[in-house]
Amino acid sequence: MTLDEIIESFEFLDDWDDRYRYLIELGRSLDPLPEAAHTEENKVRGCASQVWLQTSIARNADGVPVLNFLGDSDAHIVRGLVALTLAFFSGHTAKEIIAADAPALFKRLGFEQHLTPQRSNGLRSMVERIKRDAAAALAAA
Repeated sequence: MTLDEIIESFEFLDDWDDRYRYLIELGRSLDPLPEAAHTEENKVRGCASQVWLQTSIARNADGVPVLNFLGDSDAHIVRGLVALTLAFFSGHTAKEIIAADAPALFKRLGFEQHLTPQRSNGLRSMVERIKRDAAAALAAA
């Protein structure tokens, strides 16, 4: 699913119970993270649930780093948040990732009022990790 499709579906749902169910469905649609990638190195620090992100870097025709991500979590709703976050960032250049305003997306979707502080901190930790990976890819370019 594209980010636009996810946003449209999410905004269509008025009830937060339905939105949580939708997040869980998004998590089920994630490409599987290989078991071997469930490592300490891929673990996202700052999440109450277990979250892993695997970053791969390719170069586009201009030699610019493009990052793709796989992710997983041991919690259903958090796995959905991982799916949303990866739809937002994956497949973009390092510069685009660094400039992207994920908090604005999360605010638009109402997460400020409807996520627990622990989940909000975890979401912020995922975004910080992705932006660090993008900055590192840019520095190595």
